[in-house]
Amino acid sequence: MSFAKASVRDAEVGGRRVLVRVDFNVPLAGGDVADDSRIRAAVPTLELLRERGAKLILISHLGRPDGPDPELSMEPVASRLAELLGTDVRMAPAVVGPEVEALVEELGPGDVLMLENSRFEPGETANDPELAAALARLADVYVNDAFGAAHRAHATTAGVARLLPAYAGLLLEREVTELTAVRDDPAPPLRVVLGGAKVNDKIGVIERFLEVADRIMIGGAMAFSFFKRQGVGVGNSLVDDKSVDAAGHVLEQAAGSAGELMLPADLVLGREFSAETERRELDGIEVPDGWMGLDIGRRTADAYAAEIAGAGTVLWNGPMGAFELPPFAAGTRTVAQAIADAPGTTVAGGGDSVAALDEFGLTDGLDWVSTGGGASLELLEGRELPGVEALLDRQAAGSR
Repeated sequence: MSFAKASVRDAEVGGRRVLVRVDFNVPLAGGDVADDSRIRAAVPTLELLRERGAKLILISHLGRPDGPDPELSMEPVASRLAELLGTDVRMAPAVVGPEVEALVEELGPGDVLMLENSRFEPGETANDPELAAALARLADVYVNDAFGAAHRAHATTAGVARLLPAYAGLLLEREVTELTAVRDDPAPPLRVVLGGAKVNDKIGVIERFLEVADRIMIGGAMAFSFFKRQGVGVGNSLVDDKSVDAAGHVLEQAAGSAGELMLPADLVLGREFSAETERRELDGIEVPDGWMGLDIGRRTADAYAAEIAGAGTVLWNGPMGAFELPPFAAGTRTVAQAIADAPGTTVAGGGDSVAALDEFGLTDGLDWVSTGGGASLELLEGRELPGVEALLDRQAAGSR
């Protein structure tokens, strides 16, 4: 499936200033980067630009600061990126302004400058035109490689892209291509595995795929919204009450759709959310008072795994239970292993799914693991992503 937007591969960047929106919103621990997977994902685009003689200006958000916050500076990220690229990465003292402009003027071909956290600027999330214009003055070309932020109409994702020749980075291009193929042209039969806490977050994906997937398998805490809607006792299980009505709507739609909605048939319970809590296997779904469901049961996990084994395409978003607690990781592990072993096309997204794959050492067993959480869900629903729509169309770029 072809990508409709202009690619960084086609941009003329030699000796030019290139503003690259990256997604370096990474966890920090003790002043260092705790997980550099998002940084590593952007390296191919950055290396391509450096090889072609671009002067790189990088911008990303980090966390949700309310104004400048030294704890959320991009400095640790710049240090880790320098190690990965094998070159110096200079750190700007701000996002825009005279000092930043002076540093940009000093850049030579292949040099890299990291701007400060974009959310230190209040105009970032408001897509402020003045901030977008100030960013545009720093560069000649814009590249968006931050798929994880592409669903946000912010100054660094949509605003500045309207003011400069704007191209997709290699990561963003691959993300859109892989997820669009699953959405629009999956090899049958299609199996969709959904977990996590809230039905509301994924109702658009469920509704869309009920019409095209053979099976949608539900796990995680979101299963209890379905159970509660059906009048099944959920004990002390985590239930998002705002999702109960949404679950009812999904159940009604599923009754008249071609696809089958599968819910857990057995559970693993705990007294509380803790690795040390008392554990109990329940052959059924009626959770007694004083207990909470923390994983799908063995029978459910095996049934889901069997469905996955026969799939032409598998899409997974969300764990089957509290996989971060070892006594309650088996369901997610069984499903993840089945996906990694499946002969068909396998795609996963969502932060917790990615974390589970990393935890189990199964990431390399899938065809594509998305870096985007909300962005991947919105794309799969069929919604337009502002950060993608703002880029040049491939045809328009070719006529420049």
